[in-house]
Amino acid sequence: MHVSVVGNQDDSVVVTVRGNLDVDSATVLTTTLEQVLDRPAPRVVVDLSGVEFCDSIGLSTFVVGNNRATAGGGWLRLACPTDFLERLLDTVGLTRHLGVYATVGDALTGRQEL
Repeated sequence: MHVSVVGNQDDSVVVTVRGNLDVDSATVLTTTLEQVLDRPAPRVVVDLSGVEFCDSIGLSTFVVGNNRATAGGGWLRLACPTDFLERLLDTVGLTRHLGVYATVGDALTGRQEL
């Protein structure tokens, strides 16, 4: 798995994830999210367009990140889920609890939630 981070002029951050998000690789995303969520009122978008597989450990990373962002007065939003990941998020009931958006742009502005 590969994770990259891009900061924006408005202090929001886009974290792009590529590959499998599972028990063997979730620590990379967890560590990255800990770093970007360690600021006042964090605003983080996780771009999932390159995620090929995600297990329960990967899903828990989103929940923990969302809880931490919310507790800090900010938000964590998911963007561009693949069909597989969109179905998975919906099946386990996370779509209604996490902000899930069709594009990174929509997630950054908070419009057109899936």
